[in-house]
Amino acid sequence: MTACLRPALLVLAGAALGALAGYLGACADGTCPLTSSWWRGALSGAVFGVFAAALKR
Repeated sequence: MTACLRPALLVLAGAALGALAGYLGACADGTCPLTSSWWRGALSGAVFGVFAAALKR
């Protein structure tokens, strides 16, 4: 895998998993930052993907 593709895939995978967690999350009142909505979950997951990409270097 190329050097640019791997971090991008980790960020996209984190965003997808975060969006799924936000969509299926049990926090419906908006107090949980990770699972209150799908887009907040995707944003949080993307940040975790950036951290994972930084650790893999």
